[in-house]
Amino acid sequence: MPFYQMLCISTHYNEYRHIKQLVTQTCNHIMNNGGVVRKIDSWGTFGLPQRMKRHAGYSNTGDYWALHFDTSPRTLQSLNKIMRQDPLVLRWTVLKLGAKVEDLASEGRKAIQGQEIDDPL
Repeated sequence: MPFYQMLCISTHYNEYRHIKQLVTQTCNHIMNNGGVVRKIDSWGTFGLPQRMKRHAGYSNTGDYWALHFDTSPRTLQSLNKIMRQDPLVLRWTVLKLGAKVEDLASEGRKAIQGQEIDDPL
């Protein structure tokens, strides 16, 4: 199963139950279809770079969050359909980080071995 990262901007509400419901729905969809959720990151609430229109209203602020997961391409298609129809979602994008665990491990190893750390002390 390929390894993906989804970055999402959702509509901001004063109560976090809306975003919790969206993240829970997304994770449950992935896990119910045989995928694995590896990491959930909340980046916080920020002003949007521009006013965004989605479904019926305009938004000036949004909640940013990221999700790392493994799933099949078919599940990814259905996840995109869910995100497209959800009125809480302003924007989202899915990045494919790798097709195999071995690919990710070897890239990480090369990145660490190639760096030189200068100690300022």
